[in-house]
Amino acid sequence: MSVTKDIESLLPHRSPFLFCDEILSADEEGSVSEHTFTPEEFFFKGHFPQYPVVPGVILVETMAQCGGAALSYQKVFEEGSLFFLATVDKVKFRNQVRPGDKVRVEVKNLRISKKMIKQSGKAYVKDQLAAEAEWMCLVGKAE
Repeated sequence: MSVTKDIESLLPHRSPFLFCDEILSADEEGSVSEHTFTPEEFFFKGHFPQYPVVPGVILVETMAQCGGAALSYQKVFEEGSLFFLATVDKVKFRNQVRPGDKVRVEVKNLRISKKMIKQSGKAYVKDQLAAEAEWMCLVGKAE
């Protein structure tokens, strides 16, 4: 059951660079979200056109967006806060994500402060692990 599909009210990202469709659950420990990569995604035209695959950096971005959206949904930060990706660690790509795949993103909150978010995440297609990573975002405002 979905907590919210209104992701545009939670993140400044917009199509074609919004990779979170809905938040399924969210609490202080972490969150579960989903995104379906449609065959129309802009990067499929150039990322192996004969065998389209979601680029790994997009999977990392998807996990970070899902984690940030869940924190925004819970009103952990001031409205209008922006999350700037600062570090990415322990990244592993396990399986390919293809056009039409629905990715379930499970995020754990490792450390949250007024100025910083540290999270880890795993991206699954069905029950198969596709990618995992840890990241840190700096929290700021548009000036």
